[in-house]
Amino acid sequence: MATEIKFNADGTINFGDYTLTFTDEGFEFDGDILATEYEATSPQAQGSISGYTSGGIEPGTSNSNVVDKFPFAADGNATDVGDLTQGRYWGSGQSSTTSGYTSGGRVPPIGYVNTIDKFSFAADGNATDVGDLTEARNSTAGSSSENFGYVSGGRSAGPAYNTIDKFSFAADGNATDVGDLTLSKQMVAGQSSDASGYISGGTTPTTSLNVIEKFPFASDANATDVGDLTLARNGPAGGSSSESGYTSGGYGGVFTTVIDKFPFATDSNATDVGDLTQGVIYTTGQSSTTSGYRSGGFTPPHTNTIDKFPFTTDGNATDVGDLTVGRTYSAGQQV
Repeated sequence: MATEIKFNADGTINFGDYTLTFTDEGFEFDGDILATEYEATSPQAQGSISGYTSGGIEPGTSNSNVVDKFPFAADGNATDVGDLTQGRYWGSGQSSTTSGYTSGGRVPPIGYVNTIDKFSFAADGNATDVGDLTEARNSTAGSSSENFGYVSGGRSAGPAYNTIDKFSFAADGNATDVGDLTLSKQMVAGQSSDASGYISGGTTPTTSLNVIEKFPFASDANATDVGDLTLARNGPAGGSSSESGYTSGGYGGVFTTVIDKFPFATDSNATDVGDLTQGVIYTTGQSSTTSGYRSGGFTPPHTNTIDKFPFTTDGNATDVGDLTVGRTYSAGQQV
């Protein structure tokens, strides 16, 4: 039997045995509310406000400490909003809801570093050193869960690493080694679903790879091989929608423009869904809730281009703005 709804003279509404009372401060309900649907929150791999590009190499081989920020709401150029603690390149980016992180990298002539830098999203400003990776290395992949940042693979003066490091967003501190990739690799791209971190492409370093790996956020564990890119390549950018991972650009015999997409719901191979505006290597990625971005890289020469491509439909990227300076080997973040 249908529930009778009664609109009363005093402004209250009765739903069967329950009453909804409106006041100057809102409304009061004297029963229980059962929510059968809700809007899921986006993982930290997506933002709604801004993308960030941190560190890298500028023209003239100058190590950059610049943190650039560009808007998601409107296409436009980036602005310089702060500095890393060191001018360095080839770190990886992670994002919490409040802060951006740049992990590892290289600082000639010092060499490879294990530094984890953190900068605020709420206010423009410089980064602070908040911890160390388990190993000093560069050319790693960055992934982000709700509570942790992850740094996978990479290389120092010796062979490439298969290490998966994890560090906390809740408290500043050092990373811990929580698992291994299936292969030791560098120059990789990172993606994140709400449940797993992904690593795609890269090099061993002698052979370019098309492998897509996945590791769980819920428990510390090794990665598994879950699919292939359409093209073996190194130095691509990573992006993440709520449903799919994206791998853009890179070098696979040529400086490629290919944008690959692979699903999070099932383990499977990627498909070619569009092209960047430039064939580019050593570029970095950012993700809003509606679009993927790639910023900077080497075309050659160093480029300052910010490309954007849609998540809702497969299609090519468009040039939507410029970084403050052309640079390569940068890290990407978003809020």
